[in-house]
Amino acid sequence: MDVLRPPLIRIGGRVYRKNLIQDQAFPREEEDDFCAGPSDCTDEPCDACVVEETERGFQCRVEVPSPLYKYIIGKKGETKKRLEAETRTSISIPKPGVEGEIVITGQHRSGVISARTRIDVLLDSFRKKQPFTHFLSFALNQPAIQERFLQFKEEVLEKCSKDQGVSSSLFQNPAKLHLTLGTLVLLNEQEIQKACDLLQRCKEDFVDQITGGQPLTVEVAGVEYMNDDPAMTDVLYAKVQMKDGSDRLQMVADQLVERFVASGLMLKEWDRVKLHATVMNTLFRKDPTEERNNTMTGKSSFKERESFNGQNILKLFENFHFGEVQLDSVRLSQRFSSDASGYYATSGQL
Repeated sequence: MDVLRPPLIRIGGRVYRKNLIQDQAFPREEEDDFCAGPSDCTDEPCDACVVEETERGFQCRVEVPSPLYKYIIGKKGETKKRLEAETRTSISIPKPGVEGEIVITGQHRSGVISARTRIDVLLDSFRKKQPFTHFLSFALNQPAIQERFLQFKEEVLEKCSKDQGVSSSLFQNPAKLHLTLGTLVLLNEQEIQKACDLLQRCKEDFVDQITGGQPLTVEVAGVEYMNDDPAMTDVLYAKVQMKDGSDRLQMVADQLVERFVASGLMLKEWDRVKLHATVMNTLFRKDPTEERNNTMTGKSSFKERESFNGQNILKLFENFHFGEVQLDSVRLSQRFSSDASGYYATSGQL
């Protein structure tokens, strides 16, 4: 890493430097060099940081989901000890599994602010490593679409089953056909409620204005592949577009993602949302219980994928018509779940 050009981390509208340190006193298995040196943050006040003066000095409270406590504690408590020693503060963390606030106390305001800022950087770094728990989606599992999808599956297996890697295990669960807008890591009920509240504000701020308060009629037609070589396909998807040819669906999708990214609830992946519905995915082949979700996050699976030859499928089903859908709600869908209809359980919707 060029010490004159350190990586930048954006948290809560502020930009922090991620400085390389050399410290042999403690093992680095949990920290991954995300702990900065003692003087890195003391002079950088955190705008969102409320520091209270007490009889014994100063304190600051931090709302942290319980699954992330371990990253502040570290292996054998070493991360917490290091933070406390280098910032001259005391950090109180709730018991594992108990939701609550982390309390930082110290005799000096600058030390409390430094500890808070460094905890924010640590949490931001490790939060990015968490698998997503929820996603914003449009359901595409209406009966007519499911029927056409099953016809598509039947015809593909009839005409292309001899092509390398093509098998019935590749196909999406028809009850979970969907269009994903973006993925989120929501680690407790408070974060889920925050996402639901933001979704409702989006409806009031711009969704109703774009849609005119009416459902969007979209056409699901044609298939396309994700990677560069159709002979080595991992994901095949159906294309989704407005029936009237307008860009209203794209506008809703892009502005929703932009608003959720700005709130810190979602990471920015692409400049524009790719409007597509996964119909075949090689991840499904490896494990029959693997969630039938799309791969728009761009993150590779830990499993080795066995690609399939999609050339004939693309040629024969280039213009396959899955049907039309009235999109009337955006859902905050829960990963690895099902409701009574077979679709993903919904935590909130607009």
